[in-house]
Amino acid sequence: MSHRSPLLLAGLLAAAGVAHFAAPRPFDATVPRSLPGSPRAWTYASGVAELALAAGLALPRTRRVAARAAAGFFVGVFPANVKMALDWRDRPAPQRAAAFGRLPLQVPLVLWARGVARTAEARA
Repeated sequence: MSHRSPLLLAGLLAAAGVAHFAAPRPFDATVPRSLPGSPRAWTYASGVAELALAAGLALPRTRRVAARAAAGFFVGVFPANVKMALDWRDRPAPQRAAAFGRLPLQVPLVLWARGVARTAEARA
């Protein structure tokens, strides 16, 4: 794995985290209704989590733990992606394709985070 890989993953998470605060409405719509509290609170909480994971991945000292947590986070947000795909099934084809296309993308994100964790562990 490239030495830049953890920083690229950190950048992806940081960008997503900032987006949760800059434009929260689309994220609110993906929060499963079964979760307690307001969708906006969950949107902000996930943005904070993404920013914290990004910071942890950027630092070699915390990289292994943050990468493992990121893998878990990617699994944990999968229900929101499923909800989005179901909610968007009647939208125009490009939007529908984007929503359903996000579902399999969780797998490489989880594998990427796990690979970063393994590499950080090997270097420790």
